[in-house]
Amino acid sequence: MSVADVPGVDIAGITFDAGPVNSPVLLQLGTQRAAKGQGPSRAGWSSAADPTALQDVFFRIGGPYVGKATVSLEVNSDHVVLDDIWAWRADHGNGVGWTSNTADTGLVVNGDYVTATGLFVEHYQKTEVIWNGEHGSVTFFQNELPYDPPSQAAWMSAPGHEGYPALLVGSDVKSFSGSGMGSYSFFNQGVDIFAANAFEVPTTPGVRLHDLLTIFLDPSTGKGGIRHVVNGVGGSATIANPDTPVTVVDYP
Repeated sequence: MSVADVPGVDIAGITFDAGPVNSPVLLQLGTQRAAKGQGPSRAGWSSAADPTALQDVFFRIGGPYVGKATVSLEVNSDHVVLDDIWAWRADHGNGVGWTSNTADTGLVVNGDYVTATGLFVEHYQKTEVIWNGEHGSVTFFQNELPYDPPSQAAWMSAPGHEGYPALLVGSDVKSFSGSGMGSYSFFNQGVDIFAANAFEVPTTPGVRLHDLLTIFLDPSTGKGGIRHVVNGVGGSATIANPDTPVTVVDYP
């Protein structure tokens, strides 16, 4: 589904199931060109007075059958409200496997003034949420990293940088706020897999995070873990402290 550069769209109570042929994006709000301000005029289709809203919108990559989608939800419009969004790369069911239900990212935000409340993004194979827009806000974010990377070498965001974060705020972003955000690890392939950070954000006064946590799940079969909560700050969540929240109250 794609939504044009128009105001006031409301999408609610719908599930998008990825199919066996890869989709670049399952749901796209606005165009990339408009979101970057390169169109002739953005006035009239993107405003706080008439925002676009998504409520109770869910995405599944695998589960009932094999599904593939590079990105589940891409938000290019400004002034979008996301309320109760669940983007899930299946960890059980049918069509599940590292090379079967392939999916890079659950949510990409390129628009400005995007607000998310109740955001759930789980098990994607690269960065789970990428936030490039200005003046964004997330209140309550729940994430589980992918269970099934076959090796650390298969899950590296860059040479020497272990894994991918649950949420990445773009390096040029000057304003973003996030509150009540958690990321959990359960690497179940019998080998140690680590994420360097659960959250990675630019260090700038306008980017503020509050009440962050990480958790290592299931010491009977889980391996590896999350080395830091955010940008090298915060303790590790590993088998040494299973099922125990590792917190950072404020960053920076």
